[in-house]
Amino acid sequence: MVQVSLACQPSPDRLADGSANEDFAFATPDLAAVLDGVTVLPGVETGCAHGPAWHARRLGGHLAAGHTEDPARPLVELLAGAIRSVCDDHGATCDLDHPHTPQSTVCLLRVTEGAAASRAATSRADYLVLSDSSLVFDRAGRIEVVTDLRHLRHGPDARIRDRARRLQALIDKRTRANRPNGYWIAAADPEAARHAVTGAVPLAGPGRLVRAALLTDGASCAVDPYHLMGWQGLLDTVRDAGPHHLISLVRRAEHADPNGERLPRHKRHDDASVIYCELAGRSPSTDR
Repeated sequence: MVQVSLACQPSPDRLADGSANEDFAFATPDLAAVLDGVTVLPGVETGCAHGPAWHARRLGGHLAAGHTEDPARPLVELLAGAIRSVCDDHGATCDLDHPHTPQSTVCLLRVTEGAAASRAATSRADYLVLSDSSLVFDRAGRIEVVTDLRHLRHGPDARIRDRARRLQALIDKRTRANRPNGYWIAAADPEAARHAVTGAVPLAGPGRLVRAALLTDGASCAVDPYHLMGWQGLLDTVRDAGPHHLISLVRRAEHADPNGERLPRHKRHDDASVIYCELAGRSPSTDR
C-alpha cells in the first residue's frame, strides 16, 4: 500500500491574473504523475489553438486512462500512447510540426506488488522522467535523485539580465526539442517517450524504496538552484509538514528576492507540484 499526499499550486502571478495553472498532477493507488506544461514565450506563435495548461491536462488524462486500461503496460509505451492521443485531440487546425507546439515535462512512478509467492523478488517501482521534473527516492536511507538534464545544454543562463537576449536564447532552445543532439519533451512526437530516463527500484531488500517525491521544477528549486535544503531535508519537510508547506518555503524565498538577484531564475514565480509517496510498512524510521 502507498500513502500519498499531493499539492499542485499555480504561481502567485497566475492567482493574480486568473490564468491557468500549467502544472498537472494526479495519483491513483499505484501510479503517480507530475507534468509541467512549458509556458508560451511572449510574442511567439505556436501554430496551435491550445495552450500548455490544456496540453498538460490532456496528456495527464490520457496517461491515467491508459494505465487504467492496462496497468502492466511499460511506462514508455504508456507515454507514447498518451502523446498520440493528445495529437488526435488537437484536430486538423493545429500545426503539430511547429517548434513551439504545446509541450510538457513528465515524471511517472508506478508501484507493482508481485504475487504472494514471489512478492519479495518481483515487487518494484518503475519510473520515467522526461525533461526537467525530478524524482527523489529514499532507498532505506540512501537518497537518489533522477532527472533529465539534457535541456540544460541548450538553455540560457538564468543570470543573463538582458531580457531580449534571454528570450532569444529560449526561442533558440525550443527549436532543438525532440531532435537528435537536442533534448526530449512530451509534445507531438511519440518517439520522445523512448528517450525518457527510465528504470526500476525494488520494494524489498536492503536497497528497497521506502518513500519518494515527484516534483516539477517550481518545487524542486527548493534544493536546486535555491539551496534552501538538501534532498533529504526536502523529503523530511514534505513528510512532516506536507507538500503545501514545501511550496510555501519556495514562495517565501522568491518574495524575498523578487528581482532574482540572489536566486537567478527565468520567472519570478513558477507553478509548483509535489507528490509524496510513502510505502506503508517501509517508513524510513523503521528501515534504518
